[in-house]
Amino acid sequence: MPSQPAVIEVAVPRPLRRTFDYVLAKGARVPAPGTRVRVPLGRSGVVGIVLDVRDSSPHQLKMIEQVIDDEPLLPPDLVELARWLAGYYHHPIGDVLKTVMPVKARRGAKAEPVGVVAWQLAADTSHADTALARAPTQRVTFDRLRQLGSTADAELAAFGIKRQSLAALLAKELVERTTVAPRYETRGSQVEPTREQATAIAAIIGSLGSATTYVLEGVTGSGKTEVYLRVIAEVLRSGKQALVLVPEIALTPQTTARFAERFGATATLHSGMTDPQRFDTWLKCRDGSHKVLIGTRSAVLAPFADLGVIVVDEEHDGSFKQQEGLRYSARDVAVKRGQMLSIPVVLGSATPSMETLENARRDRYRRLRLTRRVAGRSMPGYRISDIRGERLDGGIGMHLHRAIGAHLDDGNQVLAFINRRGYAPVLLCSDCGWQAECDHCDVKLTYHRQPRQLRCHHCDRRRPIPRECPSCGARDFVLVGTGTQRTEETLRARHPGVPLYRIDRDTTRSARRLEADLAAIAEGKPAILVGTQMLAKGHHLPNVTLVAVLDADGGFLSPDFRAPERTAQLIVQVAGRAGRGERPGEVWIQTFDPGNANLRALIEAGYPGFVGCERQRRESALMPPFVALAIVRAECPSEAAALDLLRRAAETLSGEGLELLGPAPAPIARRADRYRSQLLLLARRRRDLHLALDRLEQADPRARGVRWSIDVDPLDTA
Repeated sequence: MPSQPAVIEVAVPRPLRRTFDYVLAKGARVPAPGTRVRVPLGRSGVVGIVLDVRDSSPHQLKMIEQVIDDEPLLPPDLVELARWLAGYYHHPIGDVLKTVMPVKARRGAKAEPVGVVAWQLAADTSHADTALARAPTQRVTFDRLRQLGSTADAELAAFGIKRQSLAALLAKELVERTTVAPRYETRGSQVEPTREQATAIAAIIGSLGSATTYVLEGVTGSGKTEVYLRVIAEVLRSGKQALVLVPEIALTPQTTARFAERFGATATLHSGMTDPQRFDTWLKCRDGSHKVLIGTRSAVLAPFADLGVIVVDEEHDGSFKQQEGLRYSARDVAVKRGQMLSIPVVLGSATPSMETLENARRDRYRRLRLTRRVAGRSMPGYRISDIRGERLDGGIGMHLHRAIGAHLDDGNQVLAFINRRGYAPVLLCSDCGWQAECDHCDVKLTYHRQPRQLRCHHCDRRRPIPRECPSCGARDFVLVGTGTQRTEETLRARHPGVPLYRIDRDTTRSARRLEADLAAIAEGKPAILVGTQMLAKGHHLPNVTLVAVLDADGGFLSPDFRAPERTAQLIVQVAGRAGRGERPGEVWIQTFDPGNANLRALIEAGYPGFVGCERQRRESALMPPFVALAIVRAECPSEAAALDLLRRAAETLSGEGLELLGPAPAPIARRADRYRSQLLLLARRRRDLHLALDRLEQADPRARGVRWSIDVDPLDTA
């Protein structure tokens, strides 16, 4: 009897909650799971991934057009991880695999890594001064390369190096383009670890080869990075690879430089790279050429030949959670991947998340503490500034203004932290009370003075400042509230001779600009820094002795149950910029609510004190981490249609062990002309939550024009 053709189960890159069966041409090689194939779908062809090979199918099958890979592109552990992602986050498997693969891989490009293209100074640069006398931008690039040495082409953007400058330098024979293989060599450290660091290093190294998750809870400045470096050095000595996740692209240049200094080479993976660069790095991790990968959220989905450890730095950071499409948490996926590969995972933070701390309390994770700063430097002291009844100038009270002046007079630097961009969050008519609102979102427009315009921070639409009130015709407007621009203006006027650096998304659109500002600040002269949370993470600012938190109340009083935790973490992180050098630091926190229980706990007992207070509140309210939470969201140009879909979803979801809240409009009900509604699911047992979501997936309550999604373990209820 003739043999039956093999049936190939294929996941296609579409948001469809099913897979498709195909057959091979007679005599064709049967592809293994993880192989890319080109298949017909509807009236077009797509690149899919083989998931399984079976003997039969109940469907009439189309034929696979092309088997793209000789060997599977995705290793077995990554296919297994993709299946877990689809199940845990209740997301279509084809869309999961689309998220896992770089763009060029999805398009069927050949899986052939190329040599690392690098730039370096030419052998003879004696004519540099003459050639660059009238080319300041090229001079900056030349000096940067001299400082960095040979720099991979993929890293140029991360280091703020522009290609047009390189092209000009190449024409002047001052730089050269080479192809090199990544060379790793572990170099010793001149730093002697503290007793706490040594204990943590020994514990993690002792568990290499086992699935242990560590919480490295270290106060700011305690040397967590040195722990990472020494653990990774041991991993490399054993011939394995290491993955380091960081929350933002802005942190990759300084992290990469420190790791490259210790290991000779590193690779990065982040959204600032081109598609060919991402695919090439991805392939070199898969074949083992790259030994150390530093990346943002998506790097947790990269393939590895022999991964030995995963580090998640600033594990509490919200940017590790994907907010669109596959809504995965890179931190949680890292833990799962460590379990699958039987390797340790290190979650590092000065302010671990409530979920992470609860897992440690229940002995699921092992806790390691670094309680002291290196070199015996003291932690900054906290001071609450009660601004009830006080006249504010630029969002700053008079007592704080005097403290800022005193620190600057002593030759120190001051950091003013306000997590709000723009000049003022509200433009208001003083006659009738009209307020400028976005025509496309249910939010107020933010007043920006540089450039002078009204801007929506949700859909990014911009409008000119009205000459008169559109409601009553009056011309008297009031600016309510304070943003970074207003604080900058006020402090410049009060301290005209002191350099001021504003660091937010409006001023710091490139790593080059951020590095230039940080380099100027590092000179140590008196300076004022004004910024958002971009200043709170990872930066070493040894001459900052005063950190001023201008508005702590918004987060502590927010209806979002996670907002107090995020606020406390931000305060501790930004406070950690103070007193990192020889001089002690202090932190001023302005508030209209000095009796707030969470704030008092944070000031009096530090972050552990806040956690104890917040834990009681969450447990009594039956909120995560004491229950499992998921949100079903729907959005549509019609508010009624979105709510109707969620009502039908609620009928499917209802069951024993579940509590449903809603459906109801989202806190910001309209964004970019789409109405947003949501349905919250809470369950004491995670199993009950997933069984209910399985029922919803099977029911698939679709409706014309309505997009719906499932968000498991959401960070944001807005």
